[in-house]
Parts: sequence; structure tokens; C-alpha cells
Amino acid sequence: MFFFILLDSSTPWQLSFQDAATPIMEGIINLHHDLMFFITLILFFVLVVLVRTLMFFHKNSHLAGYDKKVVHGTTIEIIWTVLPSVILIIVALPSFALLYSIDEIVDPALTIKCIGHQWYWSYEYSDFQSHLGTINFDSYMIPEDELEIGELRLLEVDNRIVLPINTHIRVLVTANDVLHSWAVPSLGIKMDACIGRLNQTSMFILREGVFFGMCSEICGVGHSNMPIVVEAVTVKNYITWLSEKI
Repeated sequence: MFFFILLDSSTPWQLSFQDAATPIMEGIINLHHDLMFFITLILFFVLVVLVRTLMFFHKNSHLAGYDKKVVHGTTIEIIWTVLPSVILIIVALPSFALLYSIDEIVDPALTIKCIGHQWYWSYEYSDFQSHLGTINFDSYMIPEDELEIGELRLLEVDNRIVLPINTHIRVLVTANDVLHSWAVPSLGIKMDACIGRLNQTSMFILREGVFFGMCSEICGVGHSNMPIVVEAVTVKNYITWLSEKI
């Protein structure tokens, strides 16, 4: 039997991406890998050309007179102008496709509003009403001395955002005091929270899990105390959670 450990939070000395939980994040990771392929080829090509130039075209070399054909050659000028242009076009096509897919807003089944404060987040489920009004709550970081075994330092909160999987969700982000940024790497979301402005994005979570993020805009001395925790559950469990809130 195989056990797979998903990387849905930051780890010490982490260099790779967190595991994707939305189609957008999958696209970001795939685009990164494709770009790294081209970058690696270009790096080694330039390195080889540079080393050969230093080896064979110095002033004491018997090939010193041939460097004029390389520096002022019409053919090579065309090659090193056209080839980078082709590479940029190849890179641009998937980049624009991903960019437009990020901005695409599908008719949402659920809307959640995220409001940044100094220094915590508050959330509203605007589509639902309880006997006390709109469902809303504040989400504060759990202090280190109150953490239980297995909980993550500086990442756990007292109230998680609970969202259903396989559902089109609209996210509205704003701020109450200064600039903040609502960012969850596994979901491929990083949206600025601006005072007096509603920024909008969307997400479609593919799997269950607990996804961790942080405020990504330096917003004051408590900037590091604004973690974000999204708990993705099945629609059935989401309805159960929602009925308890109502």
C-alpha cells in the first residue's frame, strides 16, 4: 500500500512549489517547468559558446583573424535575432492562455469575502444568512504557547475557511486599514487587498485538504501574524458545517 504526503504548507529551506489543488496552480507549475527547459538549454548553449570563444579567439590564437566573420556576419546576426524571437513567441502563447484563465470568472455557486485587518483576517459568506445576519467570523493566528501537537507554528488559526471541492467559488478581497494580500500557494491565488476596493478572483478546488497561506504584503509590525487556512471538504461535509453556522 502506498502513502502519498501532499505538500500543502511551507517547509524549511523549501525550493519547490507546494502541491497544486486547483487547475490554475497546475497550469502555473507546468508553465514553470516548460520555461525551465528552455532556460536550461539557453544557459548551456551560451556557456559553451562563451568558453569556446575564450579558448579559440584570443589575441595569440591562429584563429584571431576569423572573429570578424562572427562579430560582423550577416547570417549569425539573423540567427541570433530570429531565434530568440521564436522562443519568446513559444513562451508567450501558454503564458497568455494561463493569464486569461486566471482572470476568467465562471458563474459562481459560492461567494466568499476576505477582509484584511491589522493583523488578522475576517470572512463573510455573503450568500447565506443566519438568524444573526450574514455568516461572518474573524480568523486569528493561534499563539505558539497554545498550539497542540501536530499543529504548525505561525500557520494555524482559530477559525478556518471551510469550502467545498469541485465547486466554482468567487473570492472578493478587500482591506479595512492598510494594504494586505490574500495568498494561498496551493490554490494559485495571490490577490491584493486594497482599502475601498473589491478585488475579485475565482477558484475551483480539486481535492480535499488543508491549505495554508500568509498575507503577502508588508502591512506593519504584525504582518507575520496573518496566516490563512483553507479547509477543503466534500459538498456534503460543507453543507453540514454550513447548517451548524446557520
